[in-house]
Amino acid sequence: MKYKISLLLLLLFILNSCQNEDQKRLAENAKEAKKKEAIFNNINKGWTFIDEPINEISESKLNSWTEWRDFMKEIGDKPRKTIGAFQKKSTAISKKAVALNNNIPTEFNLPQIKARISILITKIKMLDLFIHLSKIPDDKVVFLVQEINKELISLERQMDKIVERAKIPKEQGEEDFLRMLDTTRAIKNTAPPLDKNLQVE
Repeated sequence: MKYKISLLLLLLFILNSCQNEDQKRLAENAKEAKKKEAIFNNINKGWTFIDEPINEISESKLNSWTEWRDFMKEIGDKPRKTIGAFQKKSTAISKKAVALNNNIPTEFNLPQIKARISILITKIKMLDLFIHLSKIPDDKVVFLVQEINKELISLERQMDKIVERAKIPKEQGEEDFLRMLDTTRAIKNTAPPLDKNLQVE
């Protein structure tokens, strides 16, 4: 009889502890769901890219640059509903950003533009990395979106400067003078080296 009572008590204890474990698990799941919802809401609120050109001149010049148009269209489409949608969008933006190095229009194919494109690509890749982490640092994701916007503005302003400078008429002989300043085109020294053994009389 004692054996049956102790077995019954043990069984009740096990059932009670299983219920407690289930309650703990449900509470943890609810807590995790709230945390994920807060992260999603924060990213959703902060995911706003500047997808409009800041100047009409640059806009007209950039219409021929297919990669730029595709990139701007990609960042203009905001994902909805889930973190997974933001992760997919981030990957797509990253691919379009890398493609910006292709077919840069001749007037913009300059070191200052290429440097800004490289910085933009780096920040977009960082965004893609952070949003794919198992524990997403939503504050860093939002910060990177703001940084990407700053880089976009910087890039577009540099393009505007180039377009504005191209409008200024050059003076006569300025092209030749600029060519002379270019050290890559300088005449190389082809004179033979002086022989130290020769004595000057």
